[in-house]
Amino acid sequence: MMKRTALGYEAAQSDRAACDQSGSAGEDSFRHREMWRGPIAGRIRIGSQDHKQLFCRMLIDTHNPYKPAVIDWPKLDDDARARLVNLPIWDVAVQTEGKAKLRVMTFAETVADPLLKEAIELNGFEEGRHKEVLANMVEAYGIRLAVEPPYLKPRDPEWAFLVTGYSECIDSFFAFGLFELAKRSGYFPSTLVDTFEPVMQEECRHILFFVNWVTWHRRNLPWWRRLGLALKIIGVWAFLIWERMGIARGMEGAHDNNFTVSGSQSLGLELDASALLDICLAENERRLARYDARLVRPIVVPWLVTFARRFLGKRRGSGR
Repeated sequence: MMKRTALGYEAAQSDRAACDQSGSAGEDSFRHREMWRGPIAGRIRIGSQDHKQLFCRMLIDTHNPYKPAVIDWPKLDDDARARLVNLPIWDVAVQTEGKAKLRVMTFAETVADPLLKEAIELNGFEEGRHKEVLANMVEAYGIRLAVEPPYLKPRDPEWAFLVTGYSECIDSFFAFGLFELAKRSGYFPSTLVDTFEPVMQEECRHILFFVNWVTWHRRNLPWWRRLGLALKIIGVWAFLIWERMGIARGMEGAHDNNFTVSGSQSLGLELDASALLDICLAENERRLARYDARLVRPIVVPWLVTFARRFLGKRRGSGR
């Protein structure tokens, strides 16, 4: 019998239709199931209608219909609860997901293609559900949050969607590694870690969908609009680099969109930079490998990390 976890993951649409309200068949069933592959056979030309079908169906067909309100949060002993409460990430985490939902949903309003619109709206729904999960968790464990600021609709929906997507590409890459380290170290009970596994996998699906949308969208623009998109993407990356430089300097408010960095030093793990990057690279590859190999993969962050890794010397530990 398959192990059950709080959030769950259904392997196919027919399984999801029959699942109970608590969700079922969690991380273990997904880990051991076959890779998701799109219904279209053969080679797929990037930028084609088949490509659009592939990355949209990936997001839609692998959606997990769990309900945050019925998650049975595991009971923690005093030490584990104190470690959880003292992580300096929860305000930022809740606000990040709230902004992500609004930005994605606002962009969805500008999309006319029915299938693409459905997939982007689902992406936004899942971002909002992440906020619900976090909000319910902090309430369950008595974590006090600051008052949330108002969430304002972006004036440029495409810019906001690009910022959200590329920000998730950066943050999720490192979050995958930190999540694995939390599991290996026993810093949190395995029951709590398992509860968040489907959320982590949803972030993987989101970045995979996003990079395929960017590639498809670019291929379907006339050349003069491709130039405009390229300039906008350069601007987004410049903004994100500036933002993360602000994090490193401790700039006030600069951490608003990156709770991974702000919480990474709180796990209490003795691990050198090379070993940490190795784990991030391995986890990124493992999670992405669960989906159709014909989909475009994120390359910028893995390439930069692989390049930086060459200058960090030999690996001295694995975090195990």
